[in-house]
Amino acid sequence: MSNEFDRGGFTLPGEAGYEDLTLEIAEKWGADVIRDSDGTKLSPRIVEAGYRIYSTICVIREHNAFAEAHPDAQQQTFLISDAVLAEGEQVTIDPLAGYFDEQFQLNDSAEAIAYWQVWDRTAGEPVPRERWRYADGKITVTGCTPYHRYTASTLCWRIWEEINMYNHTTNHWTSEHLRQLDPRHPLAWEYLQGWLEEWCVANSQTDVVRLTSLFYNFVWIFGSDMRRRSRFVDWASYDFTVSPAALKAFEAEYGYALTAEDFINGGRLQATHRPPTAHKRDYMDFIQRFVAEKARALVEIIHRHGKQAYVFYDDSWVGMEPYGRYFSAIGFDGLIKCVFSGFECRLCAGADVPVHELRFHPYLFPVGLGGLPTFSEGGQPERDAMAYWLHVRRALARQPVERIGLGGYLHLTQGYPAFVDAIEMMGRQFRRLRALHEQGAPAALPIRVAVLHTWGGLRAWTLSGHFHETDANPLIHINEALSGLPVEVGFINFEQAARGALKDVDVVINAGFAGDAWSGGDAWRSPELVAELTRFVREGGAFIGVGEPSACPGGDTCLRMAHVLGVDVDDGSWACHAPWTFEVARQTPFAVLPESLGQMKNARLAAPDVQVLAARDGAPQMTLRRYGRGSAAWLSGFEYSPASARMLLELLIHLTGAQREAAGVCDDPRVEAAWFPASGTLVAMNNGDTPVRTEAALPGRRIPVALEAGEMRFIEA
Repeated sequence: MSNEFDRGGFTLPGEAGYEDLTLEIAEKWGADVIRDSDGTKLSPRIVEAGYRIYSTICVIREHNAFAEAHPDAQQQTFLISDAVLAEGEQVTIDPLAGYFDEQFQLNDSAEAIAYWQVWDRTAGEPVPRERWRYADGKITVTGCTPYHRYTASTLCWRIWEEINMYNHTTNHWTSEHLRQLDPRHPLAWEYLQGWLEEWCVANSQTDVVRLTSLFYNFVWIFGSDMRRRSRFVDWASYDFTVSPAALKAFEAEYGYALTAEDFINGGRLQATHRPPTAHKRDYMDFIQRFVAEKARALVEIIHRHGKQAYVFYDDSWVGMEPYGRYFSAIGFDGLIKCVFSGFECRLCAGADVPVHELRFHPYLFPVGLGGLPTFSEGGQPERDAMAYWLHVRRALARQPVERIGLGGYLHLTQGYPAFVDAIEMMGRQFRRLRALHEQGAPAALPIRVAVLHTWGGLRAWTLSGHFHETDANPLIHINEALSGLPVEVGFINFEQAARGALKDVDVVINAGFAGDAWSGGDAWRSPELVAELTRFVREGGAFIGVGEPSACPGGDTCLRMAHVLGVDVDDGSWACHAPWTFEVARQTPFAVLPESLGQMKNARLAAPDVQVLAARDGAPQMTLRRYGRGSAAWLSGFEYSPASARMLLELLIHLTGAQREAAGVCDDPRVEAAWFPASGTLVAMNNGDTPVRTEAALPGRRIPVALEAGEMRFIEA
C-alpha cells in the first residue's frame, strides 16, 4: 500500500539501453524526475514515460572542434617548474617537467611570455628579464649564483578538462579528451551563447537544464609520476581563471598589475587554507563579478526557452560561491550539491535559490572517489550509502532540502539488491523529514554560535572540498558536528568580529592551525579584534578555541587569546620558563569525553585558574576557565564522532546555561534527536552500531526511546 512518503523529491539517473530497469527503479525509489549523467543518454521511451526530465550540459567542455579552430580560446593557468640547482653561472629549466603532459601545454605566445617569471628561490628574488631566454620549450637562465635554486613560472594551456580527465583515468572512459573554453575570449563567448540557444531548441523535452561546468573548474593539477599523481587540488582555488585577457582587464580596472608570483606564491599557490593577500581578495571579487554576469546571461537564455536552470555546485563553483555577494543575482532556479557529510547538506540547504537538491553517495560508478571498489568486485555500496546517510540525516533533521537523487550509471545497481533497498528506505525517510519541516521547524536551544575564520560567510559550512580532502583540520570536524546540533550557527570573518558582529552571538568558535585561514594568522595582529573578543567574553560571552586558535607570531603570547583561554602554545620561546602545574579534574560536566581530542605536546597553561578536564603525557587536552562574566574552553583537537558531537553540544550547554529539555536531547550520547513541536513528532537517530534504549527530555516530560543499530525512528509524542 502506497503512502505520501513513497514518491516525490527524487532524481533518478536513467540510461538508454536499460529502459525496463530505469522505469522499475524509478517506481521503487519514488522518482519524479529522470536525468542523464555524464556518459549516458535518455531514450525516447524514458523521456516519454511521464517524468520530468533533467538534462546535463557542460557549457565549456563540449566543443573540441571550436577549441581546435581557436586554440587561444582555451583556458589557462600559471604553473611553477620544479626548482633546478645552479652549479655554475647558467641553468636550464624545463617548465613542465613533472607535470602530466596530457593536461598542460606551454603558452609560449609573446603575449603570455610577457607574464612569465624566473625566480632565484634561494635569494627570494625575481631574475631580471634580460637574464633569461626561452627557446624550444626550455628556459635558459644566465648570471646565476652557484648552488642557488631557480624556478620558472609560466602560463600554460589546459588541454584536458579535469572532470573528463578524472573519468578517463579512473572510470576508464575511452572517448576523446574534452577541452574547455574560456568565456572571457570574445569569440568563445559568442559561440557559447549561440550553442546554448541551439541546444535549448533541440531539447524541447528538457524541463531542467543541469549546468555542470560554469565556468571554471576547481583546481586539480596532475603530475607525471604516479607516486604523486595529484600534485595540487583545491576546490576553491582561482588559479584556473587566469589568462592574459583577465590580467589586462584586471589592471585596467584596479590600476595595478598582477604578476605570476601573485598566483604562484613561492610554489604554494594561493590555497584557500592560507589567509589571502590583498591582491588575491581583489582578484577574487573581479572574477566573481565576471562569472555572475556571464552566468546570468546563460540563465536568461534557458529561461527564454521555458526551462529552469539548476547548477551543480561541485565541479565549477569558483567565482559563483552560493554565499558570495553576487550569486543571487544570477537567478538560478536550483542548486545541486553532492554530499558525503552533514556539513555539505547545510552548505546546500542555506543557499539563496528556490530548490536545493542533494546528490547522494556513493555515485553509481565502479570505483569511488577514494579509488576503492563500489559497484564492482569487492564493493559494498549499501554499506557505503548507509555510512553517508548517518551523517546526512542528522543535518536534514535540522534544515530541510527539497530534493535528493543519485548520479552515474543505473545499470551498475544490478546485482546489488541491498543497495536498491537502502536507497528506497532513505527516500521514504527523507520525504517524511521534509514533511515535518513543512509543518514547522524543529525546536532548538537558545544558543547562537559564530564560527570565526578568515573567509566568514563566503565559506560557510566548508573549508575547501569534501570531508575526505580536509579531514586533517579540526574545523571541518566541528562543522560536521554542528551540522546536526540543535543550535543556531553562523559564520563571520575577523573584520566583522572586530566591528560589532558579536552583539548577536552567544558562543564564538575559532579552530585551526597556526597561520592558516581558519585560525586566522595575521588577522590576529589587530588590537581591535583582540580587544573586542576579550570584551565579548569578559561581559558574558563564551569562546571555544580548538588546536591553535588565534595563533600569530610577534606577540607576548603565541595564542593572542591566551589571556582569555588560560592556555598557550610554546613555540620554543618559553623553554626556560616553568609552566603551571595542574591536576586533571575527577568530574566533568560532560557525559563522555571522546578519545579523539588529539595531543599537542607544546600546549601549556597560561594561568593558574584553569580547570583541566583531560590531559595526556603531561599536556592539557581540554580546559575550561571562567573569565569575568563569561567563560572559555580550549581543546587540543577535535575529530567528529557521535561521542564528540555530543560532547560539543554538552560544552555549548555548559557555557551558556541553556536547558536541554527545549530540544528533545536524549540521555544516551549515541542518540541524536530533533523535536518538531508543531507536529508532535520526535525524530530519534541511533548513530551507533548497537541497539539503544534511552530517554528523551521534552518540555515538562520525558519519553522512552528504543532504537536498533543505525535506526532512525519517527515517534509521535
